Amino acid sequence: MRHTTVDRPRNGRWNVLRIVLLGCLGVSVMGFTDSNPDGRAQGPPPQGNLEMEGDYGSSTPVDDPTHDPSIVKAPNEQSYYVFSTGVERSPEDPGGVFVRQSEGTLAGPWESMGEIDVPEWTLDYEHSHIWAPQVAREGNTYWLYYAASTWGSNTSGIGVMSTQTPGDLDSWVDHGPVITSDGDDQYNAIDPHVFRDEGTWYLVFGSYWDGIFLYELEDMTSVTGEPVNLAQQPGEGPDVEAPTIFERAGYYYLVTSRDVAVTDEYHITVGRSDDLAGPYIDSEGVPLLGGGGTVLLDGYDEQDGVGGQDVAFEFGRHYLVHHYYEWSPFNIRMQIRELQWEEGWPYIDREE
Repeated sequence: MRHTTVDRPRNGRWNVLRIVLLGCLGVSVMGFTDSNPDGRAQGPPPQGNLEMEGDYGSSTPVDDPTHDPSIVKAPNEQSYYVFSTGVERSPEDPGGVFVRQSEGTLAGPWESMGEIDVPEWTLDYEHSHIWAPQVAREGNTYWLYYAASTWGSNTSGIGVMSTQTPGDLDSWVDHGPVITSDGDDQYNAIDPHVFRDEGTWYLVFGSYWDGIFLYELEDMTSVTGEPVNLAQQPGEGPDVEAPTIFERAGYYYLVTSRDVAVTDEYHITVGRSDDLAGPYIDSEGVPLLGGGGTVLLDGYDEQDGVGGQDVAFEFGRHYLVHHYYEWSPFNIRMQIRELQWEEGWPYIDREE
């Protein structure tokens, strides 16, 4: 497909700081291979809590604080790994990317494995934990993208580390920052997601400020060219963050989280384009650069703060992976739901 580099107008908007418990957060998930075409029984339950086991950290009083989950499956193993935002501690002892493992099924039980060491370069941001990891595989190498940020600002950085053995937490080698941002930039370098299209890798990222941006990756550790603005919220309205891009049937789908995290207003929206660089529109034809976005999932029943999402492809199906809060912002949980399709647009059937 054709890919266009377009300079999008920026509105110069300066967003108010969010008041949230856990930070400017997002998720990302890589697609899988169809290793089990008859694997519906091995897929996740459509509703209910996923089974989580093991200790996450003494500072967290719940059994499943899996925020911003990113799932990868080693092709020669039956293990799935979930990488998520680290335990929130302090700038003196920040929490690293936390890892869980499940054998042979997305439904769990997901067993705690521990955390990956915090890269030293991120300590300059005086953060309390690493945010919003995503893992992608290129050949035999796994690349883990993550974010660190000074709270309440766009003084932020997206870094990357790599390994050939994702389940060996001591094997990850850090390569430093891929991009950074500060007060002179109109974007916030957090919530990374990488996407490969026709052999070229791209980095999509962003939270508040002027929204979601796309860079071409020169290699897996650096970007090239100028960023393209894909989505934003002009003026007043629910801001946008945590981007994910996936492709299906000739369209690129951009999935984002909107509104204030850790509230019942947080929700997931989607738009699509026939060009990776946009313009993206929602199902009503409203541009995502103009604040558009079709609601894919919002809070219901006991699930509030639905967001931090990504889309995984496994067993020939697309799955929405996200976190939510069960009644309370302290009860952070992960959910995996199959996407249904109607006239080229995804939706979630809450009754299945």
